[in-house]
Amino acid sequence: MPAPLKIVSSMATRQVLAELVAAFEARTSLTATLEAVGGVDAAKRLRTDEVIDAVVLASDVIDKLTEEGRIVAGSRVDLVRSGVAVAVRAGAPRPDIRSEDAVRRTVLAARSLSYSTGPSGTHLARLFERWGIASAIASRLVLAPPGVPVGTLVAEGKVELGFQQLAELMHVEGIDVLGPLPPAIQVVTTFAAGVATTSRQPGAVREMLSFMASPAAAAVKRRRGMEPA
Repeated sequence: MPAPLKIVSSMATRQVLAELVAAFEARTSLTATLEAVGGVDAAKRLRTDEVIDAVVLASDVIDKLTEEGRIVAGSRVDLVRSGVAVAVRAGAPRPDIRSEDAVRRTVLAARSLSYSTGPSGTHLARLFERWGIASAIASRLVLAPPGVPVGTLVAEGKVELGFQQLAELMHVEGIDVLGPLPPAIQVVTTFAAGVATTSRQPGAVREMLSFMASPAAAAVKRRRGMEPA
């Protein structure tokens, strides 16, 4: 019996991957374990030569790790696209986020706000700089520690306004998701998978990733707030 395939992913894809792993296991004799951590931590672990079979991270990170020789060249498989949404604590007033100007006003009016350390957070930091409000809101900004969902901070009342991938917010209890960022300022992250160079079962990993990228996986991805890549 082959050892379970070891998958390490960022937090953003943990729920969709858990369901896809279960579906894959039901179709084959293979098994897999999934560990979701902060994206930065996932990349660090790959660089330590830890025995990992597959990695699921933002596509640009997968490309960088491939260039570093940590992921098998040519093994990248795009899995999902994920956009950013906005949330407030359950029952709190629902500010307007229907336009870029509305989001800017909402951010300026918030007593505290938070975003994650991943691609969405990088986008928002640049957006606030472009709007010229970064310094004005700096003292109200609460950065979520790696691996801690922004939605949790919102639900606990630690921040008033939270920005994160819709897939990470939609299942958090105690918050209301206002909706996605408007198209003018939306950022869509493609999450991709790759075969780690430390994998001892690369053929099995490719089989799993092929299933995860297939049309058979599309319904799961949409149910989890993402779109097939």
